[in-house]
Formats: sequence, structure tokens, C-alpha cells
Amino acid sequence: MIAEQGHQPCDMIQATCRQCKVSVEMSVNRQDVTDWREGKHIQHAMPYLSADQRELLISGTCGDCFDKMFGGDE
Repeated sequence: MIAEQGHQPCDMIQATCRQCKVSVEMSVNRQDVTDWREGKHIQHAMPYLSADQRELLISGTCGDCFDKMFGGDE
């Protein structure tokens, strides 16, 4: 599915947590994904995604499972 984010063509992508199997759908700019895959840090390529969404793309782990594994903010 293609959406628009500003004037940039966007795609809806789905990522699933490897631990709990929760699935998250997010809208991302195609060029941003390409930039990230080519080495740009994800927080710079896709600053509009939350930290939890970016972690899910990087590691396949949702925010809740990440916090359970490594401890959350206390």
C-alpha cells in the first residue's frame, strides 16, 4: 500500500516481533529505507518513527520485549 508523507512517496510496511509475535504496521518513505539499508543510521534516516518502531526494524524486537530483556527506564 502506498501513502503520502509530505510530498514523499511512502509505503506501509509491517514488522513482527520475534519474541511475542506482535505485528506493527508503519508508514515509511521509500528513500529513507534505502538510505538506512545503505548504511545511514536509522534514527537519521527515519526520525519520524518512534524508538520502539526503529528497534523493531533493526532487531525484530518490540519495545515491550526489549524492555523485558534489557530492563526499561526506572
